[in-house]
Amino acid sequence: MKSMTGYGKATILRDNRELTVELKSVNHRFLDISTKIPRAFIEFEDVIRNTLSESVSRGHVDVFINYRLVGDTDREVSVDTALASSYIDAAKQLQQDFPDLHYDFNITALMRSGDVLAIVQKDEDADTIRIMLGEAVAAAAEKLNEMRLREGEALKSDLSGKIDNVQALLDRVEEYAPQVATQYRDKLRQRITEALAGIQIDEAKLANEVCFFVDKSCIDEEITRLRGHISHAREIMALSEPAGRKLDFLVQEFNREANTICSKSNFAELTGVVLEMKNEIEKIREQVQNIE
Repeated sequence: MKSMTGYGKATILRDNRELTVELKSVNHRFLDISTKIPRAFIEFEDVIRNTLSESVSRGHVDVFINYRLVGDTDREVSVDTALASSYIDAAKQLQQDFPDLHYDFNITALMRSGDVLAIVQKDEDADTIRIMLGEAVAAAAEKLNEMRLREGEALKSDLSGKIDNVQALLDRVEEYAPQVATQYRDKLRQRITEALAGIQIDEAKLANEVCFFVDKSCIDEEITRLRGHISHAREIMALSEPAGRKLDFLVQEFNREANTICSKSNFAELTGVVLEMKNEIEKIREQVQNIE
């Protein structure tokens, strides 16, 4: 089980090229990839997204890329020979037109002439960059998942403890459940006795009323379903596949059953236990939001 929070970094060196990829992930309902990359890498965004989607299923992932050439520069000097020839022709023409002037036009002067020399960026090998980028993203994603897995194990331990608490509270609910009918019968008998002031109580009608209440307030099904949900949650947590969405759904079912039990209860002690259970379920719900 993995957390959705993590960080991974990888650097690939090849042919005097250094490419570094950093990944930072936080919670998100789906896989959301945000790239903060040099303009020259925009054409390779598909490599980033396809590679990441192979190893990350949920979370907001920020992608940072740094690229440079080590050793050789990534720029070169371009010579406009046609323009240089024009400068030379112009210099010769000026010498003819002004023979009294000293002629000192040489290579250095030619190189200083406007636009004869220009510094341009070298063309990159797109195939090489694409391969390097795929390798770097995959390596960074592996580091990211290592961290997410470590945090996920800590979350798993915490969730297991909270689910154990819900299980223990459910055991107490089950113990209190039979007392609901007994307490209702005693309270009803007391109220009737006080209201009728000594008139004989019809035990059959009282029994019918208690039976009707017991049927209406029975929580056996809710207890059984909640135990099933707890068992299912533990099974999901034991799997290596992403568990966040499944656990999120199950926690909603936890809460639904707890609410139903609470609505059927008019027994103060039982209600107190269920409210404590709902509080524990809410803690589980908050933690599940961090799971991939």
